[in-house]
Amino acid sequence: MTKLGVNIDHIATLREARKTNEPDPVAAAVLAELAGCHGITVHLRSDRRHIQDRDVELLRETVKTRLNLEMAATEEMIRIAREVKPDTATLVPEFPGELTTQGGLDCVRNYDMISAAAQELEAAAIAVSLFIDPEKQQIEAAQRMGVPIIEINTASYADASLYLTLKTELTAAEALEEIKASAILAGSAGIRVHGGHGLTYRNVRAVSQIPEIEELNIGHNVISRAALVGLDRAVREMLALLQEE
Repeated sequence: MTKLGVNIDHIATLREARKTNEPDPVAAAVLAELAGCHGITVHLRSDRRHIQDRDVELLRETVKTRLNLEMAATEEMIRIAREVKPDTATLVPEFPGELTTQGGLDCVRNYDMISAAAQELEAAAIAVSLFIDPEKQQIEAAQRMGVPIIEINTASYADASLYLTLKTELTAAEALEEIKASAILAGSAGIRVHGGHGLTYRNVRAVSQIPEIEELNIGHNVISRAALVGLDRAVREMLALLQEE
């Protein structure tokens, strides 16, 4: 069974749209856990566009499953992570003005910086995950760093499969094969494999059936569904998809 980590960033996005105190991402985390998810993910961005420092502190006190903190490999974020001590810190690239994360870390070009950040986090007893594209050289770099987990960026597959047509079907199939090959390569190297980015209720099944992928982190589509049917039902529906044989 593939585990589900629910990213609750966009609960905070809704709150920050009015700069008020509702909806509360901490309350959302509790509801998601009660619905059966296996972990809570938040991205503390440098511009604090959604999740705030106080949210992360309260979530550390509240989350009963696993707290995964997505973060840039900066001195500020490393300091916060070392203080809060999430169960996992997922290093992600971050660029000013981007709507969402654009691509995975370049572990080849930025090897020294990422490796140093991972070592600092591991010294604080925080498990490190690297958000990377499904590319052989990125996985090999992650292996050299000795990180225990990678999260494969599923955006190419998700984008191609969002509206499947005769034109996009082949692209989606090729992207899925890249994810499969990368998961197998990472698994053979002893690295635990997670995945995520852009996955929806319509396209998640194919990725969840890859044996090497232990967990999928899904945010926007679950929260979008929750706006219509409630968070409890939205989480349970996604879990049902991940558990189908």
